[in-house]
Amino acid sequence: MAVLSGTAVAKIAATVLSNDRLRKTAGWIVVGIFSPLIVVAVMVCGILSGASNHNQAVVDYCFYGGASSDSIPLEYQTHIENMQHCFSVIDQAVAAINTMVSGTGLDSTQVKSVFYTLYFDDDTLPSDGKTQDFVDAFVRYEEVDQVVDGIVVGSFTVAYVLEPDEVYQAFTPAVTQQQQENITDLYTQITSGGDCFSGDMQYGTGSDTTLDISGFTNTATKNNLDLATYAVQAWDNQWGYVWGTFGGLLTPSLLKAKVIQYPDGVGSYQDFILEHWLGSRTTDCVGLIKGYGWLDCDTLTIGYGTNGMPDIGADQMYHSATVKGAISTIPEVVGLAVWKDGHIGVYVGDGYVIEAMGTRYGVVKTKLEDRSWTAWLEIPYIEYESEDET
Repeated sequence: MAVLSGTAVAKIAATVLSNDRLRKTAGWIVVGIFSPLIVVAVMVCGILSGASNHNQAVVDYCFYGGASSDSIPLEYQTHIENMQHCFSVIDQAVAAINTMVSGTGLDSTQVKSVFYTLYFDDDTLPSDGKTQDFVDAFVRYEEVDQVVDGIVVGSFTVAYVLEPDEVYQAFTPAVTQQQQENITDLYTQITSGGDCFSGDMQYGTGSDTTLDISGFTNTATKNNLDLATYAVQAWDNQWGYVWGTFGGLLTPSLLKAKVIQYPDGVGSYQDFILEHWLGSRTTDCVGLIKGYGWLDCDTLTIGYGTNGMPDIGADQMYHSATVKGAISTIPEVVGLAVWKDGHIGVYVGDGYVIEAMGTRYGVVKTKLEDRSWTAWLEIPYIEYESEDET
């Protein structure tokens, strides 16, 4: 695979850092947060795209799977595409491992944050096989006897997710403290949905925390039209964003549990969440979809893992879909999901998407064209029908 060499990076860095105007344009906010090559990537992407915040640009191009600008050198575009391919391998490996996990599953975003930090500045990225081995390092496998009526009839493999420190020390060489801080910063940026979106973004005007199904077309099924109605309701009533939630009311006890579960993705934003989202309904991006899937229309409660919709992440939902395509081919079908690596939203028609964007945004309405979505999909756990059929 042809990737951006260290020499080429150095030349880009020298050009940017020797030019006072470009240096000011790039901004020093990224210095000391990411590795040297990530700093360069931020600067290059930001300068070429004209983005106002270059942390977001590098995430969009390299992490979220967005297509890079044609003005970026081909060598650099290839490096981004190779990293995206590695992320796809990681997503599939994590999905397979999580079918064997005992307890809380492996966090694909965390694995990719570690991979990105350790390998982004390598001249050659790991092969698919080595990337699979990399993911395997995050778990411990154990063969367990399958017992029926007191008789061992076979065995099966169980995966146990390891603590980050255990994983970091197992690598050769071990992950340094600086790299661990880089991983945390990158993971926090990704799980927060980014803090600097500057496109057309609309907020709702309501504040009702009740769930209203009066606008649903068919409460006996889970369908695309009612998903869109549900998403619009979440937007209109200004639901908040908390990683790992799916539409319930955010109580102090729930927030405490999520801080423990996600010390970086939620704990780092605890003060903001307390000020803005406590007492509101909250969700994360895929939780917006799962919350509709898990909604009991008779009791107006959201029951975890119910109605045939599994608890899966945004990437797993995309990979599970059998009807999907490139975002450039999206049909005008309300209730389709739109996806980019690590993030998902609900298309509500007329060029707009409802998405739980991030901790500092909550549920917002954005223009399809303003976001770096890479694919559309029919969610495989609901029925799709046209508006004419209702």
